[in-house]
This record gives sequence, C-alpha cells and structure tokens, in this order.
Amino acid sequence: MNSSLSQGRKGSLREWLCRDSVAGVVCTMPFIIGLVFFLIVPMLLSGYYAFCDYNILAPARWVGLKNFVRMFTADAKFTKSLEVTLFYAFVSVPLRLTFALAVAMILLRNSRLTGLYRAAYYLPSIIGGSVAVAILWKRMFAIDGTFNAVLGILGVESKIAWLGNVSTAIWMLILLSVWQFGSSMLIFLSSLKQIPQTLYEAARVDGAIGIQQFFRITLPLLTPTIFFNLVMQMINGFLAFSQSYIITQGKPMNSTLFYVVHMYQQGFEFFKAGYASALAWIMLLIIGAFTGFLFLTKRFWVYEGGA
Repeated sequence: MNSSLSQGRKGSLREWLCRDSVAGVVCTMPFIIGLVFFLIVPMLLSGYYAFCDYNILAPARWVGLKNFVRMFTADAKFTKSLEVTLFYAFVSVPLRLTFALAVAMILLRNSRLTGLYRAAYYLPSIIGGSVAVAILWKRMFAIDGTFNAVLGILGVESKIAWLGNVSTAIWMLILLSVWQFGSSMLIFLSSLKQIPQTLYEAARVDGAIGIQQFFRITLPLLTPTIFFNLVMQMINGFLAFSQSYIITQGKPMNSTLFYVVHMYQQGFEFFKAGYASALAWIMLLIIGAFTGFLFLTKRFWVYEGGA
C-alpha cells in the first residue's frame, strides 16, 4: 500500500516537473531564439569574416590576417578614429558621472516637485540618442544657431561654426553626452537613499561638516555604484555612434570620427564587410581589456563593506 502511494507521488511529481519544464522552455523560447540568431550566430559569422575578403555582394574569400595587418599598417583612419573615441570616452564619461552625482545630491532633498524634477532630468537620457535631438543639436551650434544667438544677446559676438571647427567639434559632442546624464543620476539617487542617516548623525556629533561627510561617508559608500556606472558608461562611450554619424559624419578632418562610425563606413558604405568585422573584434578586445583592468583595480578603491 505504502509503495503504491509512493510510486503515485513520484509519478505526479514527474508530471508536474515535465509540465513546468515545458512551460519554462516555451516562455524562454523567444529570448533563446533571439540570442542564438541575433547575437551568437552573427558573432560567429563576424569572427569568420574578419579573416576574409568579403564585400557582401560576392562570396567570402579567406585571406588570413590580411585585414588586421592592413588595419595597423595602412589605415590612417583606424588610428585617428581610435584616438578620437578614447578621448571622447575618457573625457565625457567622468564629466557625465560627476554631473549626475551632483544633481542626485540636489534631488535627494524631498519637496513637492521632486518627482517632476527627477522626470525632467531623466528625459534627456530617453530622447538624447534620437535622430531629432541630433539634428536639433546640429542646428543649435551652427553659425546662425541658437548658441551664437544667445552669445549675441549677452554681448559676445560669435560667428563660429562650433561643429565645423576642428578644435571645438568634439567638445560639442561631449556636451551632448554629458547632457544625457539622467540614467546615471537615477542610479546614484537610489544608492544615496540606501546610506544610513545614522552615519551622518554620528559624523555631525563628531563635528564633521558637509564636505567632510561627503568625502568620508558618502563617496566611499557610493564607490560600488560609481564602479557600475563607470563600467557601463565607458562601454557606451567606446561604442558611441549616432552623435558623430548624424551630427558631423566624422567631420571636420576626421576630428569627430568615432571608431564605430569608421567601422560602419567600411562595412556599409565601402562594402568591406570583412575589414569591418576585423575592426569590430579589435574594439571587442579593447573593451574587454579596459573592463578587465577596472575589475583588477576594483579592490583598491571600491568599498565592499566590512572592516
């Protein structure tokens, strides 16, 4: 009797697990299909084409390391685009995170309009990467644009084409990137709310003023969030595309030629898909190396808790 009950329970358990497994597979199938056909397969094909002479219109022809040799010895735009991208990422990301943290500190104080302020500051992160904003930004900094008009109202005569000047064009794109600080700001704001107020109360009792509290309490406890934002935003900085492609097309004199724009031009304008694939894999290695470096240095400056 007991054995038959035990077998019945085992059978019902198997049926339940089977039904649960089928439901799980069915629910995750769209993600699995997307992962395989839109990520894994393209990456494998790209890895193969990186060693081929492939122009999309004709079958790929294996050439070994020719694309990589050309990249480092015969492509001046590769070096220039890498230089521009690194400058853009290493300047814009710290500025964006600093500005985001400053605004988060301000918004930490509750008021009736706090929710409205948070939504308003987050809005640029939603629309900042759109084509419409890129075109608007291009018009704002034209010779007859809004920026020069405002300078004229303030008594400063300016006829500079800010996006057409080699020394200022990249800074206009950096300014656009800093303006899109909303997502980092919300993450900082969430982390700031998790810091116990008792720490600040104890610091005030010990006579610590605001700036001392920030550097001794707030900043150390925010280092895990800073690390997360830094990694994510640096990756986004290395992969920046629309700002350059829509606003400047890499001009003037390739001073705003981002690496991904150069890769896109090689693959879809010059139909050198094999060479573009090689460029993509080099960028993947650069991002991997930089991210690995950040993780190696994490233990020296990121507070993980404990003594």
